[in-house]
Amino acid sequence: MIVTAYLAGSVSSAILVCRLRGLPDPRSQGSGNPGATNVLRIGGASSAAMVLLFDMLKGAIPSWVAYKLGIESVWLGVIAIAACLGHIFPIFFGFKGGKGVATAFGAIAPIGGTLAILLVITWLVLVFISRYSSLAALLTAFLAPIYTWWLDDRFTLPVAMLSTLIVIRHKDNIQRLLRGEESKVSRKRRS
Repeated sequence: MIVTAYLAGSVSSAILVCRLRGLPDPRSQGSGNPGATNVLRIGGASSAAMVLLFDMLKGAIPSWVAYKLGIESVWLGVIAIAACLGHIFPIFFGFKGGKGVATAFGAIAPIGGTLAILLVITWLVLVFISRYSSLAALLTAFLAPIYTWWLDDRFTLPVAMLSTLIVIRHKDNIQRLLRGEESKVSRKRRS
């Protein structure tokens, strides 16, 4: 399951959606990050929505299958991390991937609808207030283990593991936020 999750995570939705839609490679445009936020900047909302959905499924499907197989919660966390590591370091795309936020969310979502809704609302409110996707992702990652502990404490450790990975992956964003150089969320309008 760990290997399967990594390979599923390694399929770069952002790159494939951009190729299918005739958009520039997200690794060479905008922030250079092959993720939904950068695709939003270079290709608009519908392309970004496709990337977001596929990235979430890369985390959700391996985690859900592992859960149905009765795998212990700590190993569910490892499987979820493997999917995120596949997204971050995709074997099929030269090991240059995204931040792993949507894939981590997808891996967490099967824990329960209430948790998924709380995470989405938290991220949306924080993006709306700050206009920084990275700041919203970081703060949501900090809150995710707390929400999980409150709703179903069996999964607090796996969610904390994923949250730690997300925070580590945002090291450069944290530095840019502190310097006031981080890009705000905006959407390119397609003609």
